[in-house]
Amino acid sequence: MSRQRSMENILASEYISIGELVRITNSRYSTLKHYTEEGMLPFEQAEENLTRRYKREKTVARILWIKEMKTNGLSIPQIKEALGMN
Repeated sequence: MSRQRSMENILASEYISIGELVRITNSRYSTLKHYTEEGMLPFEQAEENLTRRYKREKTVARILWIKEMKTNGLSIPQIKEALGMN
């Protein structure tokens, strides 16, 4: 079992993992993985272990914006358009 970083360390980090995004945005892992696969959550990939790293501040803000758009009834294609992806 891997050791989780403390919330204090996560909030102080520039880059975080998808699991840490789950913790700080109260989102489901599968949802964030889907958003990543759809290109809605940009990430960087460390070559040595192929771990995806997300810029904490920008990614958390984007997740909250996506959640707000979902709450307002927008579909994934509509959200992608709002994110400037079409």
